[in-house]
Order: sequence, then structure tokens, then C-alpha cells
Amino acid sequence: MATYTATTPLFEVMRDPAGHEILAHDVPELAANPLLHTLYHYQLGLILGTEKSLRNDPAKKAEILAKIEALQPSPAPDRSVRHNAPAAGYEPESVERGSARTDFPAEGTKWQQYEIALQGPSHGNPFTDVELAADFTTNGETLTVPGFYDGDGAYRIRLLVPAEGEWSFTTRSNATSLDAITGSFTAAAASPDSRGVVQVADTFHFAYEDGTPYLPIGTTSYVWTHQGEALEEQTLQSLKAGPFNKMRMCVFPKSYLFNENEPEIYPYEGNLQDGFDYTRPNPAYYSHLEKRISQLEELGIEADLILFHAYDRWGFSKMGPAADDLYVKYVTARLASHRNIWWALANEFDLMFEKTIEDWERFAAIVQENDPTHHLLSIHNCREMYDHSRPWVTHCSIQRLDIYKTAEMTTQWRQEWQKPVVIDECAYEGNIDQGWGNITGEEMTRRFWEGAVRGGYVGHGETYVHPEDILWWAKGGKLRGTSPDRIGFLRRIMEAAPEGHLEPLPGHWDAPSAGIKNEYELIYFGFNQPTYRRFVMPPGIEFQIDVIDTWNMTVETLPDTFEGRFRIELPGRQYIAVRLRAVA
Repeated sequence: MATYTATTPLFEVMRDPAGHEILAHDVPELAANPLLHTLYHYQLGLILGTEKSLRNDPAKKAEILAKIEALQPSPAPDRSVRHNAPAAGYEPESVERGSARTDFPAEGTKWQQYEIALQGPSHGNPFTDVELAADFTTNGETLTVPGFYDGDGAYRIRLLVPAEGEWSFTTRSNATSLDAITGSFTAAAASPDSRGVVQVADTFHFAYEDGTPYLPIGTTSYVWTHQGEALEEQTLQSLKAGPFNKMRMCVFPKSYLFNENEPEIYPYEGNLQDGFDYTRPNPAYYSHLEKRISQLEELGIEADLILFHAYDRWGFSKMGPAADDLYVKYVTARLASHRNIWWALANEFDLMFEKTIEDWERFAAIVQENDPTHHLLSIHNCREMYDHSRPWVTHCSIQRLDIYKTAEMTTQWRQEWQKPVVIDECAYEGNIDQGWGNITGEEMTRRFWEGAVRGGYVGHGETYVHPEDILWWAKGGKLRGTSPDRIGFLRRIMEAAPEGHLEPLPGHWDAPSAGIKNEYELIYFGFNQPTYRRFVMPPGIEFQIDVIDTWNMTVETLPDTFEGRFRIELPGRQYIAVRLRAVA
């Protein structure tokens, strides 16, 4: 019996290397179609029958189908890594140890970047031939920080300074001129507006290093840094005026629906026609990315940086394991000193058919090994959830699995994973033809509230049709939807909660609620439209009650206080919340 037939979903054929090879060879326009991922759930026979180049060639269609029907499932790909260790003799013996010209400041600041700049050799391929790191020491404790090559003989080692005080460092390298360079600096106390790196707090939530609660109010604009100066600056202005404090974004450019323009610069040396050299990252590309990450930090926005994705026509998603590892190490070494970085190994890891679970686990280890700051680390799904119980996964980055139920699943995912639940993709507010990209502003706002009172964090995106294909979810630009202002209103409500975040409460079978029992409770009615509500609360505690219209962004504080059993009147509209605050 054939493994694949005309009724097999295209997805199943494309994720088999042999099936992918047949379609890429015989129907290259299909394999290169930017809409390919929207065709995955259709049957193979239907796709071949409607492919333009095959419509008048039934013999060719039958030949392709016969090849695929004759296939046996491909064996697991060989993803074993064969690294070539940097040569011990990269520089001749005549080179004096530690002789490279070095520049470093005498002073640093806690929670800010400290950089050692070195001018060293450039022969061969320094990206692969040279290993460089520095051991930073203070109060008897040592942090090892990897360095990276920045082109034109320039090397850099960057530390996000974790503590004030006296620091010393010693470099280590197989390049003699870069080895055994020593120095010291004094780190001042953090500036008043600096709160450190975001970390997991109270199992399900987040806080900065100084203990200040952090509520991830996120949005997605995958390739906004690849759109040119004018549009990228417009995106930053939109973010400055908006409610979001986390931006989900890719390192690599993207080839997909509404994403068919070429980036101005590429992440590797080479070009689209002749190919790219995956052993030679392009420093100018990463310098530009760093500039945008720094600008996000100035706006108080975390950069949730996606390292891999499947939407690719340049080959970056299909590099070999050694090239993958080199890339992950380079990006981590270069960017880990930015305070506002979150690492996301992949967007929709399960669509990257060439990668194995062993690959993802190895990438996670490389990130951890090369990030002395221990930034948050996650991985994102499409059809199949990753095992978020893995110890390296700091929080669950989730795409909805059900077309309707999304934020409602927060309760289950919290119980299952015992980690913060961040629904980075609950669908997008917009009006394109895809079901993931045409929910209303009301529904986006409802999903945010539903997730919040269940103790999770929902993410935003916009996909409104634009004559120049400038959709926020892909390219940034202007926020056009109706949900961002309402999301900002929710953010203010959450920030005013006693603990700086919302923890779910039991007690209502028909509406989720969160807060502190008998002290503070926020109840959300969502789709429902009650005209009144009865409460039974412990005697002896008086409550001030606010009726919150989450869509019209109003808070009405009822004139009386309430105790024990009582009834309050409600407006009989959808998207209403009630807040109870115990009177001291």
C-alpha cells in the first residue's frame, strides 16, 4: 500500500525529504510559491490538478503522482554535527601573545553593556577559524563571555554587567595576538530607570531583576527590521505611541504571504543569484538589527527574537547542522549583552521539516552556554506543541491549536506546564482571507482579557489588507486596528492589581476571575451580557465595586459599598468586567 496518494495532504508530502525533492524538481513554482504554507491542508491531487503549469498536462501530473506514490517514508535525516575545531596555529609563532590593539573603558554600569574591542587578524575565515572569550571576575566569581568577529579585523566581547563593583578580565583565544589580554573596570550602580533583565517570577509571571513586575503586553511584526529606513522608523513611532512592551520579531527575512519583497541586506555574504556563504555572517546586517533592538530598549520594549522560521526562499531554514550551530553561537555571542532580549528558538518549529528534536535541544544548549545573562528562552509551535516541560524552556510560547478556543486554554496549559503561559499567536485582528488573520478588534480584546484573568498573557498582531502589502504583523508601519487602545486599557487595569499581576481565583462557574481572595477580585463576563449580578461574600468585609466596560474603556465606581449577600446592576452589554476592592 502506498504511503502517499492523491488524497494525502500536501503537508505530509512536503515534510518528507524525498517528496519535497520530487515536487521542488518537477513543480518548482509550487515549492517556491510564497503561498505554499496556505496550501498545506489541501490534498496532493487537488493541488497538482490546480497548479497552473500542470492544468493542460495530465501526463505530467500523473507522472509526478506516480513518483510520489512509489515513495517509501524517508529515513531520519543525518543531522550529526561535524565541527572543525579552530586551528591551534592560526597565527605564526612570531606573533606576540596578547599583542592585539585593545580598547575598553575604565568604567561600566550595572545592567548596561560593557564592551572590549580588539583589532586582530583577518586572514582565512575568522568567523570559523578564531575562538575568542573572556573570563570576567568580581568578588571571587567568574563569568565566561564569548566574543565574536565583527569584520575588517575587529573583534568584540560584550558583557551585560550583572553587578556593581570592581571587575577584571582575561581573554582566551587560539589567535595568539588575542589571547591573555587583561584589564579591569569599575561598575557603578544601576541608573534609577534601569530594572535589569526580565525573568520568571512566582511560577507563572515575570519580573525585572530589581523585582518590579513585568506584564508582557506583546505584539508581532516578524520582519519589520527588513523594510527600509522610512517604514522602520514609522514602526518605532507607532510603538512609542502604543501599549506594547514586547515585540516578536525574526532575525532572518521572511518569504510568505504579503512578504515577497527582498531585504536591503542579507545575513550572510553572497547574493540570491549565486548563493550565500553560511560560514561568513554579514556584520552590517547584524549591526542594523542591533540598532533596532537598542531602539526598542529605549522605548521599554522587549525584543522577542525568533532565531529560525520556515518561511524562506534563501536557504537559511535549510542550512546544515554545523552552519546552524555557528549561526546560533554567533547571534547569541553578539546579542546577549542587550538587556531586552528574549530568545525564541523558532516560530512554528514543527514546520521546519529538516530539523529534529535533537537539533532544537542542541540549539537551546548553545544559547545557554553562550548567554551568561540567562535571558528568557522559548520555542513556538504550529500544529504540534513542543514539550514545554524541558528544563531550558523558561515559558510557554504558544500558537492556538483550536480556531476558536485560545485564551480559554490558559487554565489547562498553566496546570500542565507549571510555567508562564504566553499565547504569542491567538490569531490576528484583520481582514485577510486566512482564518488566523481576520478576527475583529472586539474578539482580539476579548482574548486578551480572557487570558489575563486566567493568569496568562495574550499577544497581538494586525493583518489588515493594504494596497502596498504593508501589514503590521509582517512589516510594521502604522497600527490600524481597534484593539491596541483597549489592550492599553487592560494593561493599566493589570498594573493596578495589588501584586502587579493577575492570579486566577476559583469560585465562579460561568466567568473567570483573578485577584486575591476577599481582598481584590476582577471578574470578566466576555461574550455574556448580564443586566445584574448577585454575590455572596464573607460577612464583615465591605467592598467598593467598579463596573468596567472593557470595550468603551470606562470604569464606573458604584456609589455604595457592599457586604455579604448583595446584588449589583450591570449594563447588559458584552465585554463587561466587575472589580471588587475590599475597603480597608
